[in-house]
Amino acid sequence: MELVVARIGRAHGIKGEVTVEVRTDEPELRLSPGAVLRTDPASVGPLAIEAGRVHSGRLLLRFAGVKDRTAAEALRNTLLIADVDPAELPEEEDEYYDHQLMDLDVVLEDGTEIGRITEISHLPSQDLFIVERPDGSEVMIPFVEEIVAEIDLEEQRCVITPPPGLIDDRAVIASARDAEAGDAEAGDDA
Repeated sequence: MELVVARIGRAHGIKGEVTVEVRTDEPELRLSPGAVLRTDPASVGPLAIEAGRVHSGRLLLRFAGVKDRTAAEALRNTLLIADVDPAELPEEEDEYYDHQLMDLDVVLEDGTEIGRITEISHLPSQDLFIVERPDGSEVMIPFVEEIVAEIDLEEQRCVITPPPGLIDDRAVIASARDAEAGDAEAGDDA
């Protein structure tokens, strides 16, 4: 199974290093020196990691055969892909690979069907499930502990406890103006 583990950013310095946008929770395992990764586009790779270091909170990598800034800049926006055994699980108990979460049925705690996970968006602050509803519309569910109550891989389902308004129109708008308007209307009826 293929797993996108990083995207190459801009060149750093003049000796062939590149910045990397990490897309794995296990960079020390997937992006270590000696690792050989396939690429998208395929014509760029495979790329063998020669060295890596963290600089100002950003991972920098140097690949075999990439010796200068021009060669490094040519790799910009290339995706790095690792081969992963589909049976392999992340080290942490509450972590999942994208392929494990794709196509899970999303339901409420009472069993009400919401839809199916069709995409996972990795944002800087949190991950987001894109869920296709039975009517074809989509809803976005933040993958946070407060909303995603349970991931059951055996049953192929994701149980959620969404706040009002996330998946329907149950939102309650509470503001002082609404209360005043309600009082004024009640006074008109008297």
